[in-house]
This record gives sequence, structure tokens and C-alpha cells, in this order.
Amino acid sequence: MAGGGFTGPPGSKDYPGKMTGYVFLACLVASSGGLIFGYDIGISGGVTSMDSFLTKFFPEVYRKEQRATGSNQYCEFNSQLLTTFTSSLYLAALVACFFASTITRVFGRKLSMLGGGLIFMVGAIINGAARNVAMLIVGRILLGLGIGFTNQSVPLYLSEMAPPRHRGMLNIGFQLMITIGIFIANLINYGTSKIKGGWGWRVGLGLAVVPALIMTVGSLFLPDTPNSLIDRGHKDEARTMLRRVRGTDDIAAEFEDLVQASEASQAVKHPWSALMRRRYRPQFIMSFMIGGLQQLTGINVVMFYAPVLFKTLGFGAEASLMSAVITGLINVFSTLVSVFTVDRIGRRVLFLQGSVQMTASQVVVGALIGAKFGTDGIGTISRGYAILVVVFVCLFVSAFAWSWGPLGWLVPSEIYPLEIRSAAQSITVSVNMLFTFLVAQIFLPMLCAFKFGLFFFFAAWNIINFLYIAVLLPETKGIPIEEMSRIWKQHFIWSRYVTAGRNKPMKMVMTSTQPPKK
Repeated sequence: MAGGGFTGPPGSKDYPGKMTGYVFLACLVASSGGLIFGYDIGISGGVTSMDSFLTKFFPEVYRKEQRATGSNQYCEFNSQLLTTFTSSLYLAALVACFFASTITRVFGRKLSMLGGGLIFMVGAIINGAARNVAMLIVGRILLGLGIGFTNQSVPLYLSEMAPPRHRGMLNIGFQLMITIGIFIANLINYGTSKIKGGWGWRVGLGLAVVPALIMTVGSLFLPDTPNSLIDRGHKDEARTMLRRVRGTDDIAAEFEDLVQASEASQAVKHPWSALMRRRYRPQFIMSFMIGGLQQLTGINVVMFYAPVLFKTLGFGAEASLMSAVITGLINVFSTLVSVFTVDRIGRRVLFLQGSVQMTASQVVVGALIGAKFGTDGIGTISRGYAILVVVFVCLFVSAFAWSWGPLGWLVPSEIYPLEIRSAAQSITVSVNMLFTFLVAQIFLPMLCAFKFGLFFFFAAWNIINFLYIAVLLPETKGIPIEEMSRIWKQHFIWSRYVTAGRNKPMKMVMTSTQPPKK
């Protein structure tokens, strides 16, 4: 279904307008919300591999790590308290996104971003000053609340501000910022691990205030989206903003469609219950499944625990952190591939190619680890062999970075109509955070139980991911988000849910004030 160019399905609209500097800067600032998410992903994996951090908060894990050579390396870091430190953030984010949905809809997207940045900043300060595990986990919960707000509002903001033909590129700016945050965190982990006195982990955790400050201050200067302004009754401001973001005065057709979408939105008094209606079944299922399947690719096994994973494979502490820096750098540059191709070759091609490459990479990594450590976890690894493992881990990371990473946020944010968009985005974020929490919580016990077979487990899920996208996802590139219902009506499965008959009442509302088309 994907092809070159920017055109959507036959009959889809192509509103006048262009990429303006104003839109680019607004989307760039909004995308900085991804920095706080990425920084946390990268920093948490690094500090949990630092001996000074482990001896202070998780001495049992440190004692296991220091056991004599010949022990089972698969189970070295298996500690529920350690995994709770990592995963508590994502449970908090899951809860926060439901509150963020109401704030985003009633008060606008930018206020949700502002609140998220402030809460994250407080959590970073508490973590940097932590004196016990309780303070660590309280700080993590506050970080999670901040991430829940920003992850709920930023993708919506980007999809609504962007011109349809550039929506993919601008929306993926969020994922690009996530990868930049991970890379910066990996560099900081590597640098702070060398600080004498064992307090380098405090620097890493405390420096999370910097991306939070960027997000908070930036959100103060962001304009609201035309969609949000109309939905909150500010039509004149919305018309002015739409002219500015599209760089043209010829905005009548798009503005009229936005007004009609808002009227439909106002008619929906309970968006959460409306989300369950049959006409929204395709989008709901797609968002739910993509949010969960994104985490079952196995990416967070690598990004959360990259230093721990490499240390388990026999890398030294410093070498494991450097390997994480390498994977972080690959992550950034591979995301750029998606930025420059997603609006040309489409979402489906990137999804499918990424699934194939991730499957192959995980099978090879599992085989390499199994050949050296077997099922008892006893063995050593040479420098050359370690480099080979890192190469295939990087191939896995690169595939995720131009496929399931950015598209897992882009596609759900662009497929919902305005009347349920905020509530639906909360479902997407909550499912993503739930599966992120589960993967983070069970990874170390699963590594201990499954051994190298854990990589085959995630490879099997990537095969399922491929089949799911191949059969159920229609192409969405270049289609205005207010016209997105067209793709479901043309799909051989989803058309039975989104039928003309069932949409007729909505269509009457949508066309009651629209002049006849020529």
C-alpha cells in the first residue's frame, strides 16, 4: 500500500499550505518532551550497573556480581527490588496519562506539557538527592507522572500542527528526541562512572532536571494547535493560528473541516464510552495492539539494561557503558532514516522491514550467547566475540529506531477523529506504559529462567508483529487526520466496522454547514 510521493488514497484532500519556519520551530520545541523520556531510559540502565550505586541501594545484587568466576551470569542481576526501581516509573506514567487526557482536552496540549515538565523536574531532584531506596522510588514515580503527561500530549500536538504531507517527519521528531536523550544519558553514564568517591550516579540522576527544564520553559512559548483552540471555543484565534502555521491565507477548506470536527467532538459528552463504539473499533484495536507490540519487540531489554546486559555477557563495567554509548549513537542516526523516509515510502514498509531485521538480529544474538554460555551461564567471552554481539545488537537497535520506535507513536496519534483523540491517546500511552512496566519488571527474572532463549522469545513476537502489520494496518501517509476515516472504509477487514450506514449520523453533522464540492 506504500509508495512514493505524498498523495493519499483517491479522493483524499490535499489542503493548501507549506512547511513554515514557525511550525518547524514549534514542533521542535514540543518534541523536546521526548528528551525527558529518553534520558530516563538511558540513565536508569547505566546507574544500575555502577558498583557505587549497587553497594548503596542494592548490596545483595553487588555481592552476587562479585562472586567468583564460574557462577551463572544469567542470574547475576536478578533482584525484584532492582527491577521495581526501574519499572515503577512506567506504572506511574500509566496512571498519569488518564488524568492528562482530561487536562489536554479541556485546557489544551501545551498546559499538559508544562505540567509534565514540572513534575519530572521535582522527581529528578529527589532522585539525585536520594539517601535510601524509598526516596529513589518516590522520585521514579514523580518522573513517571511527568512522562505520562508529556507522552500523552506531545504526539497529539505534533500531529495537529504539522501539514499532512509532513506529519510523519515532524511527529517522528518526538522519537528522535527520545533517542538523543538516551544517547546523552549513555555518555553521562560513561563519564560519571569515572568520578572518584562513588557519587557519579547522583550526577546522572540529578541532571535529568536539564531536559525537564527545556521542556518546561519551551512549553511556555508554544502556541496552541488550531484544533485545540477551536475545540475550546476560540475560533478567531484558531483561524489566525491556522493561517500562520500553514503559511497561506487559503485555509477556508481546512478550517471548515476542523470546525465540523469540533462540532462532532462537542456532541460527544463522554469520549471514554464513545471510544468503545463500533465505528471506532479499528482505531482502538490498532492503537492498543501497536502500543503493546512495540514493547514486545524487546527494545527495552536493550535500552533499559544495555550496560547490565553487556556486563552480564562478560564485558567490564567501563566496556559495558561504552557499548551502551555505541548502541545509543546508532539509535539516533537510525531514527533520522525514518524522519526522511516515512512520508515518502510510507508507514507500512518501515514497519515490515524493521520487524524482519529485528527478528534476524535477535536470533543471531541468542545463538551467539547460547554458544558461549550454554544453559548454565558459565563461560567467558573474547574481545572479538563481544564485538560481534554488539554489532548484531546495533542491527537490532537500528531496525527498531526507523520502524517500531517512531511509528509506534506516530500512527496511533494520527488515526483518531478529534472527538475521541485525547482519550484515545491516553489508551495508547497507558498500554505502552503497561507493557513497558511488565517487560522492565520481568526481564531479569526471565533472563535467569530462559537464559539465551529470551532472545528467541522476543524474536517470535517480532514475527507476530510483522503479520499483524501486513494484514491489519492500512497506509496513512499524506492523509489529513480529519479525513483518516477513509482508509478504514477501504480496508477489506475494517470496512465491516466503519460502514457508510453506521457513520451516517456523523456524516450529517459533518456536512450540514459545508458548501457543495465542485
